[in-house]
Amino acid sequence: MNTRNAEDSAQRAARGNAQRGALGRYGEELAARRLTDAGMTVLDRNWRAGRTGEIDIVARDGDALVVCEVKTRRAAGSAGAFQHPMAAVTPAKAERLRGLAERWVQEHGGAPPGGVRIDLVGVLVPRRGAPVVEHARGVA
Repeated sequence: MNTRNAEDSAQRAARGNAQRGALGRYGEELAARRLTDAGMTVLDRNWRAGRTGEIDIVARDGDALVVCEVKTRRAAGSAGAFQHPMAAVTPAKAERLRGLAERWVQEHGGAPPGGVRIDLVGVLVPRRGAPVVEHARGVA
């Protein structure tokens, strides 16, 4: 590959990363609104545990703590379409979320009386029209 092609490839990759980042942030904003509209209080967003990982949203639902994973995808038929967002939490991802939830609880004063629940919000963004936001409770 010549230098010109390598530069073009790097620029395309950077644009793709920026677009994915913007799509993810948009999905997280929609997810936070959905949780708030459902009566939850968002406590934290994009909480990082070093290199272990990140919790997208931490919320309180009554006396329960909710650790929420947000998956945003372009709708099928869009360029770069992926699997449905609700299919994106693998057993390994669920285990990692449980560990992150435990660490968040330890660093923030212990588990609430209602315990800890792990939810998933899937956001499907079509080329045209309104995004579809699905909230699944207790996925892991």
